[in-house]
Amino acid sequence: MIIALLTVSRGIEFSGAFSRVAPKVISVSGGSPARLVTLIALVVALSSAVIMNDTAMFIFVPLVVTISRLTRMDRVKAVVMTVIAANVGSALTPIGNPQNIIIWRRYGLTPHEFVAGMAPYVAAWLALLVMLVLLTHKEEGRIAALPMPRVKVKGALLTSSVALLILNVVLAQAGQPLIGLAVTFATLALVGREAILSLDVPLILIFALIFVDFQEVSHIIMKAGVLNTSSLNPVPMALVAALLSQVVGNVPATVMLISASPSPPWLPLAVGVNAGGTGAVIGSLANLIAVRIAGIRLRDFHRYSAPFFLASLTTSALIMWSLP
Repeated sequence: MIIALLTVSRGIEFSGAFSRVAPKVISVSGGSPARLVTLIALVVALSSAVIMNDTAMFIFVPLVVTISRLTRMDRVKAVVMTVIAANVGSALTPIGNPQNIIIWRRYGLTPHEFVAGMAPYVAAWLALLVMLVLLTHKEEGRIAALPMPRVKVKGALLTSSVALLILNVVLAQAGQPLIGLAVTFATLALVGREAILSLDVPLILIFALIFVDFQEVSHIIMKAGVLNTSSLNPVPMALVAALLSQVVGNVPATVMLISASPSPPWLPLAVGVNAGGTGAVIGSLANLIAVRIAGIRLRDFHRYSAPFFLASLTTSALIMWSLP
């Protein structure tokens, strides 16, 4: 699925759609960097709740990079706020990210139960994100789009790429990602060969190595029996899930904790692993995708993600402690 979505995102980028949309997004902000980044973050958060955070990164990060280039706005801050928004927004729904899908199916929850349980935490995280955007952009002056040649959108490539995006998401949820990959390559070989030729092979290899390593780490930890969550209250359980996500990623952490006997309550687990995705770059696959696409250094990413993670974790603990 990742390879297919990466290829599709390159197809949308090569179609020229981002270059046409970016000036319109900039104009809506009225020249305010804080308003622009807030608008992008809210749109990304809403989208991620429906199309998954990883998919959202392939769509929105190239757009944010284009906007940053047009306005000379701080690219690092804009991209980090975007990926935090994706992780936060995806936490709301049972289909927003892989860890939520796992929890939703394992505990047999209705969509309403899941959304109702996560809503207070997601609302608090969004408020924290808006505060972070305002604090980090308060010293920046007004922005305006720099002049650029008018770009002609390649209609066939754009239409095909959007259709392939939808197809890959549907097939991935149906458990048939290889069919989506085959259709993607066959289609783009005809209408947008440049998208295939520009594939980020190192990024694909990084993902493969990470998944192999995480599976080994998960196996070792579970075999050692060091994860005993049966005696933990909700707040400590959420903290364990969040901190474990910083080491192995939030999806492997979810699988590991669910495999414990007995399995922990679903809400502290969901809150912990979703909050954990906003911290270390390894905490969420969306983080890795965004960092690689935008070319951001890990030190710069953690300059903003680490404070947000600590604030969101503290806020989540207070909410969980105060709610019945």
